[in-house]
Amino acid sequence: MGKEADLKALYPFLHGTAQEPAKLEAALLHSVAEKARESRDTNARFFAAQAQTLVAMAKAVARIYRADGRLFAMGNGGSSCDAAHITVEFTHPVTAGRPALAAVNLTADIAMLSAVGNDIGFEHVFVRQLVAQARAGDGLIGISTSGNSANLIAAFAKAKEMGLATIGLAGGDGGRMRAAGLVDHLLVVPSDSIHRVQECHVAAYHILWDLVHTLLASDRGSATTRGTA
Repeated sequence: MGKEADLKALYPFLHGTAQEPAKLEAALLHSVAEKARESRDTNARFFAAQAQTLVAMAKAVARIYRADGRLFAMGNGGSSCDAAHITVEFTHPVTAGRPALAAVNLTADIAMLSAVGNDIGFEHVFVRQLVAQARAGDGLIGISTSGNSANLIAAFAKAKEMGLATIGLAGGDGGRMRAAGLVDHLLVVPSDSIHRVQECHVAAYHILWDLVHTLLASDRGSATTRGTA
């Protein structure tokens, strides 16, 4: 069944035809199988190409924590949920014996986001928070499925100026996030599907979290043990 036939089966009202239950059921099952296959294939291509970058990224984050720094995270829309997820992973480790590590979700403060967005523009919502809270030696991770979010690019520029390590997760060809040259470590998912990109991003930062703790395991008894879970 081709893509056009799939669409007609799933959305017959768009083509002036009535739904046929048996054909609709078959089309739905086919859609599940195809999307699952596409997800697996995208994931496999991504990690085959990006494994070394992910390891380098983990080493950079481990250095931040060894120096008693903090990790800041940002994103828009669904990627703001990823920013929140990343910071929860680091501040509330689910594996017993792993230390809680300082991570700040820059998308969490609605009053701050709406104030800055209303007063001087949405492009500045993350920059203003970095200026107030970050310091040299900290890290900033930004997530964008397109890589083109203006407020992320502005924040990365400020972060580089302030001496922060910069980390990016993007999709497609990396967009402005890659072109601007402001990101020290960039993971790009080779897909134009927002869903496939997001799926790879979730897997990537879960692996990142695990690698960072593996790298810090020999440092127990140092500054990283503060607030051990």
